[in-house]
Amino acid sequence: MADSSVKKVVLAYSGGLDTSIILKWLQTTYRCEVVTFTADLGQGEELGPARDKALLLGIKPENIYIEDLREEFVRDYVFPMFRANAAYEGVYLLGTSIARPLIAKKLIEIAEATGADAVSHGATGKGNDQVRFELTAYALKPDVVVIAPWREWDLRSREQLIAFAEQHQIPIAKNKRGEAPFSVDANLLHASSEGRVLEDPAEEVPDYVYSRTVSPEEAPDQPTIVTISFEKGDATAIDGEKLSPATLLARLNDLGRDNGIGRLDLVENRFVGMKSRGMYETPGGTILAAAHRAIESITLDRGAAHLKDQIMPQYAELIYNGFWFSPEREMLQALIDKSQEFVTGEVRIKLYKGGVHVIGRSSDYSLYDQDLVTFEEGAVAYDHRDAAGFIKLNALRLRTLGQRKKKLGL
Repeated sequence: MADSSVKKVVLAYSGGLDTSIILKWLQTTYRCEVVTFTADLGQGEELGPARDKALLLGIKPENIYIEDLREEFVRDYVFPMFRANAAYEGVYLLGTSIARPLIAKKLIEIAEATGADAVSHGATGKGNDQVRFELTAYALKPDVVVIAPWREWDLRSREQLIAFAEQHQIPIAKNKRGEAPFSVDANLLHASSEGRVLEDPAEEVPDYVYSRTVSPEEAPDQPTIVTISFEKGDATAIDGEKLSPATLLARLNDLGRDNGIGRLDLVENRFVGMKSRGMYETPGGTILAAAHRAIESITLDRGAAHLKDQIMPQYAELIYNGFWFSPEREMLQALIDKSQEFVTGEVRIKLYKGGVHVIGRSSDYSLYDQDLVTFEEGAVAYDHRDAAGFIKLNALRLRTLGQRKKKLGL
């Protein structure tokens, strides 16, 4: 039942059919004023039509918010996450997950600025996004009312949605009248495709699903060599050219796309409890992840590097589950950021037919000592005989356990 106390609601609005239906549903069900917020996160779509559609649906010009968040998205969300080498369940680079806290944060900021008492989103009741949006909203504005239409309305089929749109004179593109073959979420970090033709994990992803990458088979026969510069864990330049965070990621996306890099066919465990199959394309992020690990390999101490690897799954899970604005994520971030103090230098990468190959790394802060590691006689003091005592001390407990087994005849 609609909350009659809601007078004004801020809607995360894409301008597409579903959120346009939600906009009209909010007006008719809650009898409230609607403010629309459309974020440019680098999804590659024109945002002008979203403004036009909102005006057509009766939204006052002063209640239409469109913001370019690309730089903030990469600088304050993507880059901190990549400092952690975060990958959910070992492979997913969290392209959808990391965008949600920023969108929800802006929803709350606009709600505060406009005096709105509620926010609304278009996430379904089966997915992770509803959790991510709402955990952020409640963390930043504990008394906010969150309206999730997919959990409230009785529009259960595509036919009912289309009928509602026609009843309320919402324009429907010809290609939107039937069921879409799959759903897409995109931003500057990635594009994800789920549903319909992708639901059977035994079936290969059809070629027409891919939007961000050429196939590895069609990629150039000659490799592309690129050098990425890092400062304190963040990428700052490509081939010596300083770039802003969003511009740098966009450049890596172009390189990754052309070389067939970043495709991931994944069955993941959703936070809400079910498994889902999706196809993710993260061309620039895949390159960035490999390069960041490479620069860490020569600048991080073993203990620091291994500790980071131990906490990474927990950090990635917090982002996946929507806990960006939680104290535990912020605590882990402080530890991660401390580790990046000397993660500065250059990494040379070879891109070839879907592969990202590290072929060189250098840093003024490198811990790699060629004199120490060489098989030849090194210039630094290392006595091979010291290794015998080192091994014996580490073997002491194993020998003790072995003696007990022998004594017991095991």
